[in-house]
Amino acid sequence: MIKKPKYVDESKCTGCTTCVEYCPVKYPDQFNQELSQNKAIHIYFAQAIPLATYIDESCLYLKEKKCSICQAVCKTGAIDFNQTPERVEVNVGAIVLSPGFEPFDPKLRNDYGYGKFENVVTSLDYERLLSPSGAYEGEILRASDKKHPHKIAWIQCVGSRQVNPEGGNSYCSAVCCTYAQKQVILTKEHDAEVECTIFHNDIRSYNKDFERFYQRTETLPGVRFIRSYVSIGKEIPESKNVTIRYSTPEDGVKEEEFDMVVLSVGLNPPAEAKSLATKFGIELNSHGFCKTIPSNPMEATRPGIFVSGAFQGPSDIPESVYTASGAGSQCGELLDYRRGKLSQERIYPPERDVSQEEPKIGVFVCHCGANISRIVSVPSTVEYALSLPNVVYAQEQLFSCATNSAKEISDMVKEKGLNRLVIAACSPRTLEPLFRDTLREAGINQYYLDMANIREHCSWVHAKEKEEATQKAKDIIRMSVARACHLDPLQDFELQVNKTALVVGGGLAGLTSALSVAKQGHEVYLVEKDTDLGGMARRIHYTLEGLDVQAYLRDVIRQVYQHPLIHVYTDAAITETDGYVGNFVTKVKSEGRVAEIKHGAAILATGAEVYQPTEYLYGEDDRVMTHLELEEQIAKGDERLLTSESLVMIQCVGCRNEDRNYCSRICCSESIKNSLKLKELNPQMDVYILFRDMRTYGFKEDYYREAASKDVRFIRYEPQDKPQVEAVEEEGRPVLRVTVTDPILGKKLEIDAEALVLAAALIPSAGSQEAAKLFNLTNNADGFFKEAHVKLRPVEFAVDGVYLCGMAHYPKFISETVSQAYGAAGRAITLLSHETVLASGSVCVVNESNCISCGACITACTYGAIQFHDTPQGRKAGINPALCKGDGLCNTKCPTGAISLKHFTDQELLSQIDAASGL
Repeated sequence: MIKKPKYVDESKCTGCTTCVEYCPVKYPDQFNQELSQNKAIHIYFAQAIPLATYIDESCLYLKEKKCSICQAVCKTGAIDFNQTPERVEVNVGAIVLSPGFEPFDPKLRNDYGYGKFENVVTSLDYERLLSPSGAYEGEILRASDKKHPHKIAWIQCVGSRQVNPEGGNSYCSAVCCTYAQKQVILTKEHDAEVECTIFHNDIRSYNKDFERFYQRTETLPGVRFIRSYVSIGKEIPESKNVTIRYSTPEDGVKEEEFDMVVLSVGLNPPAEAKSLATKFGIELNSHGFCKTIPSNPMEATRPGIFVSGAFQGPSDIPESVYTASGAGSQCGELLDYRRGKLSQERIYPPERDVSQEEPKIGVFVCHCGANISRIVSVPSTVEYALSLPNVVYAQEQLFSCATNSAKEISDMVKEKGLNRLVIAACSPRTLEPLFRDTLREAGINQYYLDMANIREHCSWVHAKEKEEATQKAKDIIRMSVARACHLDPLQDFELQVNKTALVVGGGLAGLTSALSVAKQGHEVYLVEKDTDLGGMARRIHYTLEGLDVQAYLRDVIRQVYQHPLIHVYTDAAITETDGYVGNFVTKVKSEGRVAEIKHGAAILATGAEVYQPTEYLYGEDDRVMTHLELEEQIAKGDERLLTSESLVMIQCVGCRNEDRNYCSRICCSESIKNSLKLKELNPQMDVYILFRDMRTYGFKEDYYREAASKDVRFIRYEPQDKPQVEAVEEEGRPVLRVTVTDPILGKKLEIDAEALVLAAALIPSAGSQEAAKLFNLTNNADGFFKEAHVKLRPVEFAVDGVYLCGMAHYPKFISETVSQAYGAAGRAITLLSHETVLASGSVCVVNESNCISCGACITACTYGAIQFHDTPQGRKAGINPALCKGDGLCNTKCPTGAISLKHFTDQELLSQIDAASGL
């Protein structure tokens, strides 16, 4: 590897940016999409790690040996123009490639006026406009006159789903529809009066909870979704507004004027993809992304090289996160023998006992870029904090979470002798662990910290009331300071980790995760409710990409049964589970016997089920079937089906409605897959697909185009005007008459079909509902498992030590299921590879003298952390601190006040209330 010179010694740079202030060179900032200016020496972006400056090629000294002002003003001597490229050699056993993607450049096509009309921007440009650290500090301004736009249009599929003219990409970039909706929502939050229009072909809100997100956007006042291809008309010289031409069913072609146009650009392969492929000896697919093994979407064509994120193809954040974890798990399979041999334990300084000292509080107020400072007056807030009792130091910071800011806080704790901290910034849910760690670095107990949330609780909800928001920020800080005075030192405690894993569900997800965990040296118990392994994959025979599913499934099942560390229970049911992270006990009933399994982690892969339709004559006429039933008939070579003259498929059966307000994700591609197979077997068959939005995202768009080229006919219908089906006789032969309104023709069509196929919804399995109760888990509104964080923790539950994957999480394709299964295994291994795990010291405790054994606390606790136990005073409630999550619900239910929650005591909370009321 070649490490390029930064001309700055990172070990000496403090990130003070004095050099940036004095640098005379200005040029367009690439990070801000060239919407603002930057200096030759700069920090790449406000929260970069490490937070150190570097010098780029625009530097006058590097080009002409002129100017070395930065060197003169740097007090730490960090500027080093003598640095040269450094060759670094490392010996590795596996490689993970995650080079990301390149945004499509609309200038290449020159068909939307980008780079020509000032107020035509890309979606990435617009992201930087929305960002508090962006070109205009979060203000949405037009480039032409720096004024707020009042009418904005988004154009979808720029650079995606295009083959003519040349220069676009044939695939769907998968994320554009949803990020455009996000941008509309944020725009409306900035200015409720702005008019927003999204021009689209299909809205592809196929991911978990995205259908509701789409509906939320669609129902905002002043928001329009218009289904039409568009072209840019002209730029109006006086106003610099831009016109867009589009078609409507009612009025034909229209031309409309907008203040700003946002191009929703797609995702291209990374610029260095070809050179990477050459260097690593791997293949790229036809689109320039990494070619992967059909049965393993994270393995490149060269063994030992794995891929994660958008280098596989266009992907959203959750997919990028779990493929990263999955690639790590597969590296672990190869390198398990090296695990732990290169790691170093982090050593913290000895903790100083300050419990007997008077509170000496330091307050650090974060600008959060401009998230807070755009609304709240940070300087006056800092000045106010200094006037509060027990506050001996206060200062403002641009980003308190940045590396240099954390070090600054730690240094100030030592220098000023602080023994309490108040960080006035964002949500403690996000960054409290970071600031606790900062306190530990300073030698102070981590629980001497309180976070005053002046972002989510203040600046974000009072954007129109700056003076009142500043006053509220002061009130919140005053309350935090009052609470900080009464904080007690607490200690986290270690729990031993049982090295065994339990996997619930024997479909492809469960099989894959079980194998990955076992290959890394851990015993696995695999529990399946059916008599055979394989789950829904037993009914799938081929994929769009041509994978022989049954052969693949047989091989995986063979590996599971042959692995010495995997114990399989089929025709089994879990009767009881107990315990906590690292130490679970689960009872499994199988073959008339009950086995007790002790395990440190659990992976739930309980799958999904197919909705049994009640509409369109399903169950009344044997010519009406679901896609799974169609695929089974094709695999059997059903003569009646394969010789049919006409077949109709209806999409969105049982979903995207009031009962199931979600998209089942895979149905459109399943229809394409089966229509192509039917056309292959009988090219003369007339195949019709009746749809609302064709959601063939990613590379599956190519198959959609192929189906259309083979005369598969696509007819869109509206949800308020669904197709009608009746069994009739036509010229003496029985047919299924499907009546549907064609929106292009504006007429009702009657299609006589010999078979009708329903794209039935995928619904949560009964096993998932049972597992949720057994493991104290949460489901979302649709009944699928609810992950700990939709973007950042997509394979974890709020319950520590329990992980999820496969269709129990949400409907997905086999490739996506395998990826997430490896991802869940990777997270489980992170736990199982340690001897101990830390549990929080902020838990509830019982004063047994006050306990009257009423059981109210036991009923309230959703984690099963409280049970009765016998004491010399009789039966009393007792809390298992390993299970307690510190939510305090039992605390509020206790009629005698026998339960208290550490770190949230009555004294601490009452002091906040007193401070809020000015007492």
